[in-house]
Amino acid sequence: MIQSLRQMLEAKHFIIAPGVFDGFSAMLAQRQGFDALYMTGYGVSASRYGLPDAGLTTLSDMLGALQIIRSLTDRPVIADADTGYGGLLNVRHTVRRYEAAGANAIQIEDQEIPKKCGHTLGRRVIPLADMVAKVHVAAEARLSRETLIIARTDARTAHGLDEAIARAQAYAQAGADILFVESPESEVELARIGREVQAPLVANMVPKGARTPEIPAARLQQLGFDMAIYPGVGFGAALGAMEKAYAYLKQNRMSDPDTPTSLTGAHALTGFPEVWELEKQWDARFGNK
Repeated sequence: MIQSLRQMLEAKHFIIAPGVFDGFSAMLAQRQGFDALYMTGYGVSASRYGLPDAGLTTLSDMLGALQIIRSLTDRPVIADADTGYGGLLNVRHTVRRYEAAGANAIQIEDQEIPKKCGHTLGRRVIPLADMVAKVHVAAEARLSRETLIIARTDARTAHGLDEAIARAQAYAQAGADILFVESPESEVELARIGREVQAPLVANMVPKGARTPEIPAARLQQLGFDMAIYPGVGFGAALGAMEKAYAYLKQNRMSDPDTPTSLTGAHALTGFPEVWELEKQWDARFGNK
C-alpha cells in the first residue's frame, strides 16, 4: 500500500522525490517506484514553453501539467505553485485548484512577483508578515488534512541565513506542514537549518551550477531533513541526451545507433501493447478485418 506524504513524515521515512515535468518523465519516475514525484516549475516552464523559470508561466499552465502528471502516477505529487500567483485571494484559489487537480503537497514561496529560479541571483522577498498571511490562508484553504503546505523562503541569498531561518520558523507557526529554506550554501548551513527549524524539512538538490552542494540522502537525514527533491535530474538528463542525438543526426544524416531507448521502449512506456491487444479483441468480437 502506498503511504501518503503525511504518513511517511510521521513514520520518519526519508522521502526522495525526482523532478517531473511531462508525461514521459512522470511515467519513467513512476516505473522506478519513487516515494513521491516533484512537479518542477523550472522543468514545466522550460520543457513545455521554452521559457526561463522567471514567473512567466501561469496558474493555468501549471494546472495543465499537474493534471497530466497526476493521471499517470499513483505516487504522491508535490507541486510547485511559485508565489501562489498573487495575493491572498490568489493563494486561496491556487490551493483549491491544485488540490482539486490532485496535488498532495503544494509549495508556495516568499518571493516578490515575478519570481525567479531559487538558484539565481536577484531574488527579492516580500515582507515577513505578508508571507505569514499567505501561509495562514493556504493552510485554511485546503479541504483535506492530507494535502500538505510547503512554505519556501528565498531570503538566504540576499538577507542571510539568520533571516531565512527566522522566516522558516514563522511559517511553521503559521501552519506550514513542511519548511523549505532555499539555496543554503554549505553543509554547515544545512546542519544549522536542521538543528534550528523544528518542523519537517525539505532540501533542494541540484547537481550542477547550484548554490547548495549536493549531499547524499542519508547525510541529509542525519542533518535533520525529511525530504529531498531533485528538480533538475530528469530534464537535465533529457536536455543532454537530446542535444547529443540531434547533433549526431545533423552530422551523420542518420540517427545514433547507440541511442539507449528505442521506439520499442517508447511504445511499451506509453501503452501501445494494450492498444494492440484491445484492437485484437475488438476485431474478434465485431468481426472487423
